[in-house]
Amino acid sequence: MQMTRRTAARLVALALAALPLAGCSYNRFVGQEEAIKAQWAQVENQLQRRNDLIPNLVETVKGYASHEEGVFKDIADSRAKLVAAKSPDEAITAANQQTSALGRLLAIVENYPNLKANEQFNRLMDELSGTENRIAVERMRYNERVQEYDTARRQFPANLTARMFGFKEYPFFQAPPEAKQVPKVNFTKPS
Repeated sequence: MQMTRRTAARLVALALAALPLAGCSYNRFVGQEEAIKAQWAQVENQLQRRNDLIPNLVETVKGYASHEEGVFKDIADSRAKLVAAKSPDEAITAANQQTSALGRLLAIVENYPNLKANEQFNRLMDELSGTENRIAVERMRYNERVQEYDTARRQFPANLTARMFGFKEYPFFQAPPEAKQVPKVNFTKPS
């Protein structure tokens, strides 16, 4: 009986000593989650910028490549999915589909030399290229925030706080599998 009181007293003392550590971890997780959300908002801003440019680019290319309907449908579908996404996971999937569809569109452009000489098309391509670079930078920053958070969330004793307060894992923004394939460029003239 004497031993259990001592053990209980030690456990209470240990819990009281660990309490400030849990508070520090909790506050750090809250700050890191907010940083992830803010960075995700930046990713969404750049994805929206790309979404705003796409209709102009598609209309310009349509005039030259009217028989390439499948690509235009894929772009429109991916754009609609991105707009309708309700979570980072859904947005990441839709953005990757959109990146893949845009890659196919750019492959089509290779078949139309007159299109590449069009001033409006070149301006749109410059804007789209700049936007793609911005998206890449914001994706990298988002992934850095997720990595910092997930690393802190898994370290002891912060992992106990994370589990106790339900801090969840955030998804990384990864390139789609199609990005690993070499794009096919065809320089033959369309018939």
